[in-house]
Amino acid sequence: MLASTADRERAVDVLRAGYAEGRLGKTEFEQRVTRAYAARTQAELSGLVADLPQGPVSAPPAVPFYGPPAVRGSYGAAPVFRPAPYPGTTNGKATAAMVLGILTVMTAGLTSIPAVALGHQARSEIRASGQQGDGCAIAGLVLGWIWIAGWSVYWLVALTAAVN
Repeated sequence: MLASTADRERAVDVLRAGYAEGRLGKTEFEQRVTRAYAARTQAELSGLVADLPQGPVSAPPAVPFYGPPAVRGSYGAAPVFRPAPYPGTTNGKATAAMVLGILTVMTAGLTSIPAVALGHQARSEIRASGQQGDGCAIAGLVLGWIWIAGWSVYWLVALTAAVN
């Protein structure tokens, strides 16, 4: 839907309040105000203020997305603000690490190294994004390391037996 002048003014008022509260820096505030006055649709305006409180209910924080030129529009590399992923979602790598950790039983440890690698990656992403799934990542790490240690001990004993 096309934005009216009143819609643009409301968005600029939200931006001013965010700047006054210290939620926006001066250059970011000026860029967003410029983009608000140039916005043609209400979707563009809501994207500019999605990460700022707008009354009793606040929107989730926005994550800048530097999309392809068709998404960026005429502003060059100006970010399109999209809501951050809901923190209640489970990290996919954490789930994969747990599944691979469980599969080590059936694959005789073949999936243990990928389980450990994905577990570490998942824990890093979870700390950065606040997603769920830390327990799954830890389960994948523990199962993967158990199998790696088990196979290491097995080969050490086999090598020792072969030498003697």
